[in-house]
Amino acid sequence: MDFAAADALNQAIRLLSLRHRARAAALLAPLGLYPGQEALLLELDRTGPRIQAQLSDALGCEPPSVTLMTKKLEASGHISRSPAPTDKRATVVALTDRGRALAQRVKALWCDLAEETVAGLPADTVAALPAVLAALTANVDAQNRADRAGHRIRAERNTLQA
Repeated sequence: MDFAAADALNQAIRLLSLRHRARAAALLAPLGLYPGQEALLLELDRTGPRIQAQLSDALGCEPPSVTLMTKKLEASGHISRSPAPTDKRATVVALTDRGRALAQRVKALWCDLAEETVAGLPADTVAALPAVLAALTANVDAQNRADRAGHRIRAERNTLQA
């Protein structure tokens, strides 16, 4: 791929990401939510109670980010947190009735946002988008894993050589 094509692709992905996140933030604000919190609510609505480590994996974010989100959502009465019955070091996160009601509002908002985002595109293009975007994500994730593995190997070599 030449630079012009690479630049056009990377810029399109970057701009879509920035603008979609900003639009999501604008839609979530009246609900008292910040971007990311809706994903946590929707994950709990989809799966039921989860430990924070599972939420971190499912949401693709670092554990401290999940901890911060859960503390804020607990303070607002949307989730509850309790020690896991089998591992007191783990915390189980569950939706409250108030959280389930908010998740339903987020689902409606998410449908609206999706429709806004794909407006004017042919139905077959819209149907193909999730798979295409998932493939792009998998490609980036694979390279990130390879980079982290390479970094660990270099660090281990440097430690052995010292």
